[in-house]
Amino acid sequence: MVDAIYIHIPFCVKKCGYCDFLSFQSDEKQRDRYVDSLVNEIRLYPKIKYDTIYFGGGTPSLLEPFQIKKILDELDFDKDTEVTLEVNPKTVTREKLQELKNIGINRLSIGIQSFNEKFLKKLGRIHTNSEGIATYELAKEIGFENISIDLMFSLPDQTIDELKEDLDKVFLLNPEHFSIYSLIWEEGTPFYEKLISGEYEETDNDIEADMYKMIIERSKENNYHHYEISNFCKEGKESRHNTKYWRNKEYIGVGLGASGYLENIRYKNISEFSKYFNEIENKRFPRVEEEIVDNEMLEEYRHILGLRLLEEGISLSSDEKYFNIYQKLLKNGYIKEVQIENQERYLLTEKGLFLANEVFEEFI
Repeated sequence: MVDAIYIHIPFCVKKCGYCDFLSFQSDEKQRDRYVDSLVNEIRLYPKIKYDTIYFGGGTPSLLEPFQIKKILDELDFDKDTEVTLEVNPKTVTREKLQELKNIGINRLSIGIQSFNEKFLKKLGRIHTNSEGIATYELAKEIGFENISIDLMFSLPDQTIDELKEDLDKVFLLNPEHFSIYSLIWEEGTPFYEKLISGEYEETDNDIEADMYKMIIERSKENNYHHYEISNFCKEGKESRHNTKYWRNKEYIGVGLGASGYLENIRYKNISEFSKYFNEIENKRFPRVEEEIVDNEMLEEYRHILGLRLLEEGISLSSDEKYFNIYQKLLKNGYIKEVQIENQERYLLTEKGLFLANEVFEEFI
């Protein structure tokens, strides 16, 4: 049964140089109209009791609390629901954070990316190191008990020592959760153009592997569970919402360019405001593409997504095709067989973790 919703807020103060997510600058009038359209899109779906609600973007914290409340008022949830809002430190104040808490936001994902001023400038972030730390500390003072920090590594010319300094600051703040992703050079971004022109260089593969290894080791030393390839948490503080994705659970996605998975259909919404608004005004789902997930695809997704969960893994498939893949991966030392709650499950080994993309390709 579906019990999760992703709400895309495609607005940013300024687009970062590495970002290829769907996001735009906006004015107050456009944001108001968009919120009204989101409410009307939500109304196209049946009423559901939500276990997780996730505001992603873009910069969801650009919206005013009353606008977020307007969206939440359309959703059936209670105090046990995980309600996450992605936050850019430059877009919140003490008063705004307090209002967000008052309307039901109980988990923040703060986009810090780096604590190093040099890299914040390179990335095009609008906040400073001190503003990032201050936002986290303010949220703690106000009473948020579930905060995630987003970081990046393998940045242009970043050294292992510079990454170590970022990790030191994370562990000093001691958030309940943090995500750390290596930089991806996406075509069409300013970063990619600088790569092609030779202004930037990709991090050497061996250095990037050493960086990742250090992240894993330091996290373990600081009592974090490495529960997903790029995600670390304190005991019991996994992202409930994102874990649903990795378990291949169905979820509703609303908003410009949002993706969803419902009734065996994976869909993607329109990415143009005018077309999106038009579809909503005509009370039609604003979808631009749909993919019917048959049993074969369902099994494929289950393996690729499930192996990302490093402490949970996947159960053995009865399908001979997958059995043969398991045997090959076991022989090569990419996965291991373990007993979890009296069930045989397969987890990535350290070798498989560092070569995860090769492992996933086996299932495609």
